[in-house]
Amino acid sequence: GVGTMMPGETPPPAAGTAAAGGACANCGVLQQNINEYVAALIALKQKMIDGDRLLTEYQQKCTDILSEISALRCQVEKMLQKILPLEKCQEELGSLKAELEEKKVC
Repeated sequence: GVGTMMPGETPPPAAGTAAAGGACANCGVLQQNINEYVAALIALKQKMIDGDRLLTEYQQKCTDILSEISALRCQVEKMLQKILPLEKCQEELGSLKAELEEKKVC
């Protein structure tokens, strides 16, 4: 077994094995922490992507609603333009009716 070792390496003493075991356990904990950290970062990145998508959808909906509102405003304007002459006609009819009533009385 000694022949396969690198030059300058010495087999660890029996006392060192416990320390190495402890270090390996720490490495395992560290690795687990890193994995959790990476997973948290990935989750956060996904949330940001989802957030951006939702924001884009929301902005699109707002734009759609605004264009619907302006279309409705146009319709209301057109209706008002049609209604105004009708109201004038009604006023004229009202005054004509009043005149006729007066003539009837006479």
